[in-house]
Amino acid sequence: MTVRSAGILLYRWNPAARLEVWIAHMGGPFWARKDEHAWSVPKGEYPEDEDALTAARREFAEEMGSPAPPADYTELGSFRQPSGKVITVFAAEWDFRPEQIVSNTFPLEWPRGSGIIKHYPEIDDARWFNEPEARSKLVKGQLPILDALVQRLLDSAS
Repeated sequence: MTVRSAGILLYRWNPAARLEVWIAHMGGPFWARKDEHAWSVPKGEYPEDEDALTAARREFAEEMGSPAPPADYTELGSFRQPSGKVITVFAAEWDFRPEQIVSNTFPLEWPRGSGIIKHYPEIDDARWFNEPEARSKLVKGQLPILDALVQRLLDSAS
């Protein structure tokens, strides 16, 4: 059975008219000291009987600690990840500026084999990056999502 996730990729234009995207640094001990290719579109898994955009909005709120903006979302597509998971991503132009990021947490035995369960935030940071920076930050499996956004924006400009 395919694991399904839904996410939201917000974008804006900075004063130099350069594209910026809102992405999140994954939490937990595995990602703690990683920066390059350790960021993600805010997303999460959802059941088959839930609408993908509804799930994307819920997951965004859980990971950011604030609701998804009341924007006009467009579906960028569904993207198969190296793990086999399929992420359906919705994009919207919005200048999101939360006061703080407060993510939900997940339990994990750490260190492994210790018997000690700790709780870690799913997301420990989120911010705007211009497109070239985002390419070095996003996990490699999500680069096609950024490509799809860029292509969509190019198509709508012509």
